[in-house]
Amino acid sequence: MANQSIEIRRLFKIFGPQADSYLEAARKGESKSDLNRRSRHVLGLRDINITMPGGEITVVMGLSGSGKSTLIRHINRLIEPTAGEILYDGEDICRMSERALRAFRRQKTAMVFQKFGLLPHRTVLENAVYGLDIQGVARSVSERKGRYWLDRVGLGGYENHYPNQLSGGMQQRVGLARALVNDADILLMDEAYSALDPLIRVDMQTMLLELQQELKKTIVFITHDLDEALRLGDKIVILRDGEVVQQGSGQDIVLRPADDYIAAFAREVNRGRVIRVSTVMSPPLGLKTPLKLTGATTLENAAEAMVEAGVQQAAITDRHGVIIGQVDLPAIVAGMVNRQPPQSKPAALAAE
Repeated sequence: MANQSIEIRRLFKIFGPQADSYLEAARKGESKSDLNRRSRHVLGLRDINITMPGGEITVVMGLSGSGKSTLIRHINRLIEPTAGEILYDGEDICRMSERALRAFRRQKTAMVFQKFGLLPHRTVLENAVYGLDIQGVARSVSERKGRYWLDRVGLGGYENHYPNQLSGGMQQRVGLARALVNDADILLMDEAYSALDPLIRVDMQTMLLELQQELKKTIVFITHDLDEALRLGDKIVILRDGEVVQQGSGQDIVLRPADDYIAAFAREVNRGRVIRVSTVMSPPLGLKTPLKLTGATTLENAAEAMVEAGVQQAAITDRHGVIIGQVDLPAIVAGMVNRQPPQSKPAALAAE
């Protein structure tokens, strides 16, 4: 069933030949460094509890070694957990039989990799339909679907090219088309855009958001870039040393960072692109303006709309069009300013 949430409960991963022997120590809070020093085992994930909403984009963010790629590989069980549950559509992926797991991977999930993962001896079209070939779908059907999705991601006319004839951004579009051809409920994207140039990266983010408006896939997106996380994520989960430090909306992360570590990430963020006008609005008293904006409008977009309309004030409505507040340009400008005093970055962040 589409649009089911992914429920991760009490998930632990310890890397090493006797992982089960050190599970209790991990549960009691032994640090990653202490466990490694004592046992030569590595604590990958500790007590992960996340609900990833169906039909939305959940971004998992963290620096190198935080456990984000380890986490995404548990969702399709490319990595076996030491303990815990991952529930989808009422079934625990961690306890699926080999046959059920194979069907789940082929029919319910698709993965987009940082290094594209294209087969160099296959054409663009042949790469796009690779998953359907594995499932035994008739080539006439798979090619029709492949051509459709290649066209949707802007690669119409490139079907007979080979990967080495394409730019990095074009290769990643092939990878995305391959994932979409399978029509899987869950799209797993592991640092999918990290190898791309900044402008191409922004283009790919825009395309993903546009496709998601229509498709409503359950997307898990891994990144180390907070700007990317804030742009893409309906929900953001921040990991550090295999543990969840904070999870919530982009506004939660920027306005209410859980600690100095996250505050250091959020300090340089363009708040105008994240914070919504509902956060800075006031009661609709003496309201005199023709401009109406929804509460979900970002401060940056609200300011642009006011300038374009030649007004200093806007009415704020809920999703049903009912006026719930008002906002003016001074309030928007104040909301865009980060008033926190500058602090030194955490050593791990400064070294990144």
